Amino acid sequence: MRRSDRRAGEAVSFRLEAADDGPFAHRLVLEGSRAGWIVLSYRADPALSPLRPMLRALRRDGSAQEFVLPGGARARWLGLLPPDTAEIRLAAPPGFVLDRVARRSEAGLLLECLGKRPLRAVSALYERVRGDARRYRDTLRGACAVTPLTGYPGWAAERAEPPAASTSDRAVRVVVPDRGDAAALRRTLAGLQAQTHPLWAASILAAGADRHAEADPRVVRCAGGSDRALGDLVGADEALCLLEPGDVLAPDALAHLAAGLDGMSLVYGDEVRDGAPRLKPDWSPDLALAGGYLGRPWLATRERLCAILDRPLGALADLGLNLDIALARGEGAVRHVPRVLARTVGAPVPDASRAAALRRSGVAIVERGGVPDLDWPLPEPAPLVSIVIPSRDRLDLITRVCRGVLHETAYPAIELVLVDNGSTDPAVRAHYETLRADPRVTILSDPAPFNFSRLVNAGVAASRGAVVVLLNNDIAVLEPGWLEAMVRQASRPEVGAVGAKLLYGDGRLQHAGVVVGLGTRAGHILRRRPGDSPGHLDRLRVAHEVSAVTAACLAVTREKYDSVGGFDGEAFPVDFNDVDFCLRLGACGYRTMWTPAARLAHLESVSRGPAIGAARARFEAEGDRFAARWRDVIRHDPFYHPCLSLTTFGEDLE
Repeated sequence: MRRSDRRAGEAVSFRLEAADDGPFAHRLVLEGSRAGWIVLSYRADPALSPLRPMLRALRRDGSAQEFVLPGGARARWLGLLPPDTAEIRLAAPPGFVLDRVARRSEAGLLLECLGKRPLRAVSALYERVRGDARRYRDTLRGACAVTPLTGYPGWAAERAEPPAASTSDRAVRVVVPDRGDAAALRRTLAGLQAQTHPLWAASILAAGADRHAEADPRVVRCAGGSDRALGDLVGADEALCLLEPGDVLAPDALAHLAAGLDGMSLVYGDEVRDGAPRLKPDWSPDLALAGGYLGRPWLATRERLCAILDRPLGALADLGLNLDIALARGEGAVRHVPRVLARTVGAPVPDASRAAALRRSGVAIVERGGVPDLDWPLPEPAPLVSIVIPSRDRLDLITRVCRGVLHETAYPAIELVLVDNGSTDPAVRAHYETLRADPRVTILSDPAPFNFSRLVNAGVAASRGAVVVLLNNDIAVLEPGWLEAMVRQASRPEVGAVGAKLLYGDGRLQHAGVVVGLGTRAGHILRRRPGDSPGHLDRLRVAHEVSAVTAACLAVTREKYDSVGGFDGEAFPVDFNDVDFCLRLGACGYRTMWTPAARLAHLESVSRGPAIGAARARFEAEGDRFAARWRDVIRHDPFYHPCLSLTTFGEDLE
């Protein structure tokens, strides 16, 4: 049997039936056993719904195990169903088609894992021997079902589909600056002529007055002098698309973009730039402006570009960058089409060029290590910040974090509220007496059983600051400007929670934002990667939107904290309370931001220890409540591409 056939598995007869189970509206009936390793191959239409499919295995004891499946137009999922599975149900987005179900043998998977990632195979066997079925399953899946971004060409070839026909009557004007590379320009025009959307016309901008005729009447050449206005090129009823010579659109790119522009001012797709995939988030305005992730292809209405339509184009060399900034600053609704719609060319814009262009556009920026980021003002006078730290014993931790806050942080107005959860160490109590001599310090006593949400809420209620910062007791201050960076973000009217860049003691990443759905419920993306990892799209170099951040270091204004009722200590006494809090702020229209300008060290949960036994059962119960409350966000985190894996933490394909 060929390797590709082994990976596909042995086909199983199946049928889908209606089920009355909320979003799990389909019952998957398989021939033979319902347990073991299976492969589902399916299609969906991201234009109809961004939600990933979800599978629920109902067990004979009445419990259920849920799995979030990969998204995208065509996908495949490898999973292990529990041995006591009684019934399988699917939550499927509109347009979902299940093409094939197959079984895989465990021995075959282990052999595949051994060939692809030997260390993962050893790790999987270790987890199986010690009885951790979840880790065993996820380790094996991570080796066999997940592909690094560098393996994109093969991954994409397995998921290729025929071009879609156009359903839109929107006229599109494609502008292509002539850079002097005739072969590159021909490739771009050939891609346009292969479009399934017929209503397009192209303007080739030349530096001079070259007006020689093109064979295709839809293509015209025109002078692109610096005094020419963009509005002269785009008709009143046309949408604008900019391509660089050498860019090649997928045959149905304009069809998807034109349909996606309905009711929007801007729509954009994914791209492969110089061979590397750029799988973009849904609209992330700060990341678009500071980081320039928008790229190509995009389609915009005249209204989106109204601020610059009548301005001179300026130098053709700057056209793409100037339009990129104008689109990021424009008004109106934006849609992301999560499909690779173009192969694009061109080196990334140098940081210095982007910084200069942002300044010319009137955008306030700050440069850290030469990287431009948006500069938000600190209110005057600087607001009082209440730093709330729940803690119990551990003199080493509480000494370090208090010293960092009180003596190593460059901020003029700090209040420190310690919420002690029943410390018994005499040295800690003595240290509290020393701290009480500082008028900035308040110490509360709450010896009741550990409930992180209750402790946090009590600390906030006893504090006075206009801005609240939640801080774990195992945090270490690394740089004096961390707090000011967070206050600048938290003081923005549109921002809710703000998170920091947290590092383990060895310098590796601990927190670079939370992806909802990662690890089945929520997880820290790029955890344990090198501390200077730029992340996909270089997003970790600048502040950007995320769905949630950890309460190990979280800033928010008191007004916004109170507006959602603080942390939910009833549903989430220990875990998922910070993610739930951020999502409730998001449901009220506030953005959650992560900023690399606030950099601290975090020894994760060192004072609590690992979750085992009863603690593990409590963790699972809180996780189930979280999944029930936020299932749609678990199925679609808007800042994480649907084709990226929720099994591994490294921005891999699945």
